Amino acid sequence: MKVSKFASICTMGANASALEKEIGPEQFPVNEHYFGLVNFGNTCYCNSVIQALYSCRPFPENVLAYKSQPPKKEKLLTCLADLFHSIATQKKKVGVIPPKKFITRLLKENELFDNYMQQDAHEFLNYLLNTIADILQEERKQEKQNGRLRNGDVDSEDNNSTPDPTCVHEIFQGTLTNETRYLTCETISSKDEDFLDLSVDVEQNTSITHCLRGFSRQTDLELGE
Repeated sequence: MKVSKFASICTMGANASALEKEIGPEQFPVNEHYFGLVNFGNTCYCNSVIQALYSCRPFPENVLAYKSQPPKKEKLLTCLADLFHSIATQKKKVGVIPPKKFITRLLKENELFDNYMQQDAHEFLNYLLNTIADILQEERKQEKQNGRLRNGDVDSEDNNSTPDPTCVHEIFQGTLTNETRYLTCETISSKDEDFLDLSVDVEQNTSITHCLRGFSRQTDLELGE
């Protein structure tokens, strides 16, 4: 529902305030903002991902909480936090915002997006989530190191320790369990793999639940002698 509103707002431009009056303020949920993002040539792939992430309530809440922390060096995450804050603090309910700062930072950090070719939104989503997770984990690691230095405990760092999960993992990460049953001896083995996205075949006129069932259906394998 929100996506269609975003799309219509993008075409309205300066008429956003008129649209808000026409719809009526009572139709908008409290503290909700519906803002389109200006397309800079070929940045629709980026805008659509940002809109989807902003509509996933736990994600912008964590990003805005990150912005409330002491100022940090400009990174892709700080630019995204500034963009979300700009949307969340608008006085109007609907409108259009140019994500120029975020796009500029993105093109600076990853030259693969610094062109006018068509880009894949799914690839950008993976890049953005992984980049945010890396930034948060690196900052936590640095904070722990600084804490150990202040306490004089320099040699206690464990380089092989597993990084702490971030809000990206808490919101988007799942676990895929591959289970194998050997019919001759009835032995069952299983392996768990963490994932942030799944490549699921989507059939026409079917539900996501149906597609996931097809993805996880049982498959018979024949092993050689």
